[in-house]
Amino acid sequence: MRVRVAFLVILLFSFAIIGKILYIQFVDGDKWRKLAVENLVQFRKVKATRGNIYSDNGSLLATSLPFYKVAIDPRIADDKVFKDGIDSLSRFLSAFFKDKSSLEYKRKIQDARAKRKQYLVINRKMINFQAKKEMATWPIFREGRSKGGVIFEKVDKRFRPFSYLAMRTVGFINEDNKGAGLEYSFHRDLGGTDGEALFMKIAGGEWKPMHDESEVRPKQGIDIQTTININMQDVAESSLLRHLTAHDADYGCVVLMEVATGEIKAIANLGKQAPGVYAENYNYAVGNQGLTDPGSTFKLASVIALFEDSNIELEDSVETGTGTYEFYDRLMTDSKPEGYGTITFQEAFEKSSNIGISRKVNEHFGLNPQKYIDYIHSLGLADPIGFQMHGEAKPFIKKPTDRTWSGISLPWMSIGYELKISPLQTLMLYNAVANNGKMIKPIIVKETKLADKTLQAYETEVVREKICSDNTLAKVKKMLEGVVERGTANNINNTIYKIAGKTGTAQKIKNGQYIRDYYCSFAGYFPADKPKYSCIVVIDSPKGYKKYGSDVAAPVFKEVADKIYATDLDLHQPIARTKVSPEIGVFPVIKGGYHEDLNYLCNELGISNHSFKEADEWVMAKAVNNAVMWQQKELVQGAVPDGTGLTLRDAYYVFENAGLRVRHVGHGRVSRQSMPPGARIVKGSTIYIELE
Repeated sequence: MRVRVAFLVILLFSFAIIGKILYIQFVDGDKWRKLAVENLVQFRKVKATRGNIYSDNGSLLATSLPFYKVAIDPRIADDKVFKDGIDSLSRFLSAFFKDKSSLEYKRKIQDARAKRKQYLVINRKMINFQAKKEMATWPIFREGRSKGGVIFEKVDKRFRPFSYLAMRTVGFINEDNKGAGLEYSFHRDLGGTDGEALFMKIAGGEWKPMHDESEVRPKQGIDIQTTININMQDVAESSLLRHLTAHDADYGCVVLMEVATGEIKAIANLGKQAPGVYAENYNYAVGNQGLTDPGSTFKLASVIALFEDSNIELEDSVETGTGTYEFYDRLMTDSKPEGYGTITFQEAFEKSSNIGISRKVNEHFGLNPQKYIDYIHSLGLADPIGFQMHGEAKPFIKKPTDRTWSGISLPWMSIGYELKISPLQTLMLYNAVANNGKMIKPIIVKETKLADKTLQAYETEVVREKICSDNTLAKVKKMLEGVVERGTANNINNTIYKIAGKTGTAQKIKNGQYIRDYYCSFAGYFPADKPKYSCIVVIDSPKGYKKYGSDVAAPVFKEVADKIYATDLDLHQPIARTKVSPEIGVFPVIKGGYHEDLNYLCNELGISNHSFKEADEWVMAKAVNNAVMWQQKELVQGAVPDGTGLTLRDAYYVFENAGLRVRHVGHGRVSRQSMPPGARIVKGSTIYIELE
């Protein structure tokens, strides 16, 4: 009975299976066949080649380089081509990838061919274009896709030729189309239009392109040209990194802008990742994390408002007392413990006296603080700039109607507290002063283009034609120059070119209380008498005893300005050309050297010169009857040359070509040498020469 019951159960189960098969085959057949096609064959996106990002001189900041995945359809090659080439191909693959033996590669491809596989990935490692060209010459592969079955699947990878330079500014874009910097801000332009092609899913989860007539080719992204200057960017980043490390600061930024155009030539943002380690992890110059109380750099806006709305003069006296002054229930202090006493308004700005500036602002605008706020708005500090990069922070300027407004709000705002603006907005104000009152919007992208064709040019945009009167401009320029000449930033004063600017040191707040942690800055422009560049430097939370803007931020400004001034010839005064009239009968000093150079110089000076016989490359000079006679200076192979009379440059050339190392002392021409001419040379020996 048990056997019969078991047999019956098995029989019923078998009928159920057959019934289910028939149901799937004939009732749900169309549904499952459609689903199979959708899972095995589908249209997939083909990524467009991303556009390039260029610096101001056309150097590549970011580009897409083609890499390739190597695969093969092992069925394609005919028997003779496959048999003749498989051994050589396997050896080439083994030598190139260095992960399998040639025998393993041979078996892998032969097994796939025997199983009639349509698609076999040779190796997961991507290859570059040069390697692809080399592989295309290998056996079987050289027959191409249609006869050899080789498949080179292109994959674009983003590459930055200057590595980490301006990394945050260049930015990134991820697979979800999220990112930062220019890559994200101009993604629509750079990304192009993706194509579409039919792909077939094969064993192993790989998708093989079918390349049929339904394929829609992708449209390449367009390029963008930035205003960034690679050399200036390098200078800004290097200097900022050095000072951040020296002061163990939390973060810092430098923005360098061309005064007349608003073009940003350098923008460096570095944040601490670990002790002594900094990286471009956030755009502090523009974003919310860099939005903070600016401190004393904001005093420029306050003095502009005072000059515009009152009859105050630079020479007017200000009483700052003994370094403390009480506004309602709050005590304001100056950085000098004993105070500055009675000083002029100009000195109050130059010495960055909090009491001096805030007392004047409070005296004039105290009964109508909204008027002061209106001036801040008129200077463009209350509105976003509309910068070309995403992530710009919105400034916060308190109003008298706000719940948090109090009696101390106006005096504290006048010195850069109880408000928040970004470093880029502060720079825009200083740049306007340097630009004779014309405020222009900073730009970082100059144009978009496809090949050599410009698609869109971004012109200099004027935000305000004039931020204040010419009389006010003249006064604030004098004050800004005085800060560097006599005030808080006199440590960066120099006699070569003039700098104008203002230091800033803002005390930070924690849990509603001011702590001894500072936000240091310096904003200004150079050369002060004919401004070409404006710049702001911010260093947050420096450690150690140096915590003020003059000690921390101003030296970075000076380093950047010095290096730019040294390399930008447009900033230098031209040297007047003087005509030299040689005395008759007096020959210039000609002792010896390269014959072609000396012959050219003599001809240019109108000096007759001849050779006793056909001269060699190196000659000695001898004056004979108002003419120069060239005597051959023989250089014997393997022997120490005679360097007497040669200039230092020529001496180095001659001795080093002979295989000697050279050390020298003195200036002028070679008068003595440690090895006698004609002596045998021991390779690598050092010859010491004396010049006079």
